[in-house]
Amino acid sequence: MLAGRFQHNNYLVRRKVFKLFGGAFHVYDPAGQVVLFANMKAFKLKEDIRLYTGEDMQSEVLLIKARRALDISSEYDVSDSQTGQKVGVLKRKGFKSIVRDEWLVMDTADQQIGSIREDSTTMALVRRFIPFANLIPQRYDGEVRGTPVCTFKQNANPFVMKISLDFSQDVSRLLDRRLGLAAAVLLCAIEGKQQ
Repeated sequence: MLAGRFQHNNYLVRRKVFKLFGGAFHVYDPAGQVVLFANMKAFKLKEDIRLYTGEDMQSEVLLIKARRALDISSEYDVSDSQTGQKVGVLKRKGFKSIVRDEWLVMDTADQQIGSIREDSTTMALVRRFIPFANLIPQRYDGEVRGTPVCTFKQNANPFVMKISLDFSQDVSRLLDRRLGLAAAVLLCAIEGKQQ
């Protein structure tokens, strides 16, 4: 049953509205059912996001943990909470992400296997430097070894952060769904702070 949560091609990650401190995220399957709930504590120097099977937070399934405190190009280890095994690493491309958001996707041995990039440099610059253009939804494309594997699309609502995650391009399952879902949560949590 737990593995079934990671078998879908489409997910919706939604940041909980009206949470004063920290962050909470719901992950929905294509039928609109909550398959994961993420909780991010406030006032932590190192990001520590835990994903559970539901809002009751009784069964933790994934852990996303920053290696360093307050680092613009930090690595985030993604681990399976049930087995303790590392799933992979997501690394934000620090200063390069000031112009255009970019993340590296790494395997369990910290070797780069892919990337997640904002749709275009032009659109990224428009969003950052033209007033109110940050309301234009972001899109990110994920690839593994040069092969497109997923797309992350932000919704157009400036008040509710939602990201649609589509794995349908990944017919060979090159990207572990758990790592892709962790990336979607991080995009909501980290990149969402820029909005």
